[in-house]
Amino acid sequence: MDNGKHPSGAPWRNFYGRFKGKTLRPNQETYLDEDLGVLSPGPISWEENPDRTPVDLRSVFGDVPIWLEVGFGGGEHLVHQAATNPGTGLVGCEPFINGVAMLLGKVRKAGVENLRLYPGDVRNLFDVVPDGTFDKAFLLYPDPWPKKRHHRRRFVTPEFLDPLHRALKPGAEFRVATDIPDYVRQTLLEVPRAGFEWLAEGPQDWRTPWGDWTRTRYEQKALREGRVPHYMTFRRL
Repeated sequence: MDNGKHPSGAPWRNFYGRFKGKTLRPNQETYLDEDLGVLSPGPISWEENPDRTPVDLRSVFGDVPIWLEVGFGGGEHLVHQAATNPGTGLVGCEPFINGVAMLLGKVRKAGVENLRLYPGDVRNLFDVVPDGTFDKAFLLYPDPWPKKRHHRRRFVTPEFLDPLHRALKPGAEFRVATDIPDYVRQTLLEVPRAGFEWLAEGPQDWRTPWGDWTRTRYEQKALREGRVPHYMTFRRL
């Protein structure tokens, strides 16, 4: 919902900037009409689930590790992980409908079946999944909110990190990638405060991509424009 409030009426700050960009192509409209409902992880939104009945993702994926990507953009990374980890269930949350349509096209092309997506705010998902649901989480190139007065909208603040901490299993990995130096600073300050430990072993660790990494469109853009990507790994305590 784009009214700045949680559906319960409490104030809500969005960590994303918009819901829709360019006009969707006809094939993307088809993907949304035909595939989006099939890939739903369950009744997540307030419209579907006003009583906030818990949603057990094990009933969707079975007894396998479940990973979460917050804001999957165009879906490059999410589909890559689904294809290379067939014994894992993946859930992606993305409120930007153009990104959702792009992902659906990639899902069709890759033929992956171990992926579900929610086209909305991840906090709605946090509302309804049991504590300790996810074995791993990704936050890759989130909206930087560069103006200082908007820094509180960033995902790496208690409003978002506290429910993420509850949704992750103890020992779960949380990966963050960004090309914004001030976002790196805030991440290294706020994420440990929320009950995570930084797993860097040396000063260059935050510039080394993960072994199973695939470049997203946002990383490619950062490199073209001369910005340095940073990769940070944390463990949920």
